[in-house]
Amino acid sequence: MTESRSFDQIAAELRSCRLCRDAPQFLPGLPHEPRPIVQGSASSRLCIASQAPGTQAHRSGIPFHDASGRRLRAWLGLTEAEFYDRMRVAIIPMGACFPGQDAKGGDLPPRRECATIWRSPLMNALPKLELVLLIGRYAQMWHLGPAGTGGLTRTMMQWREFLSAPVRPRILPLPHPSWRNNVWLRQNPWFETDVLPALRSEVRAIMTSGKTETAL
Repeated sequence: MTESRSFDQIAAELRSCRLCRDAPQFLPGLPHEPRPIVQGSASSRLCIASQAPGTQAHRSGIPFHDASGRRLRAWLGLTEAEFYDRMRVAIIPMGACFPGQDAKGGDLPPRRECATIWRSPLMNALPKLELVLLIGRYAQMWHLGPAGTGGLTRTMMQWREFLSAPVRPRILPLPHPSWRNNVWLRQNPWFETDVLPALRSEVRAIMTSGKTETAL
């Protein structure tokens, strides 16, 4: 029988991975030194299933270390210290390394090697998860399957059904907090009036319960 690996063991192996540079499976090799970024622990209760690190995260080694991160923390109602508390919050990107930029300066899609090799082991090593937040379409397609392929608006319109489904962990899709979604946010004010209050309530309950258990 193969011995199961802990989250910390898998994350350490991921951080030393250089596959997308040295032996790419789907695209030309990564043109820069990989810097895999992942956060979490076996006790994490909230998971942020994100896209891939951006340029600032790549430089700092800290996930969501940019304006998108500030907006996301505001959406969640979390302080910076809470957000980066790996004992309670896991951040598992679809691609752990900054994928580079296209000719127009936009970030390329997450490297497919990452999800193929690392995603299931990482998620399976988080046994206490209560809620997984699916940030952006790549995370939504991976976790939701066909239900996540109908576009952002159609996926988000189902947020109540996703959140109330009798499964563990529960899931909730979210738009990416990038400025590129500002138009969508203006056109869909129900996200702020309906989704965000429910999201903050869920997150606060999870963070409080996790802190209480840790203290015990």
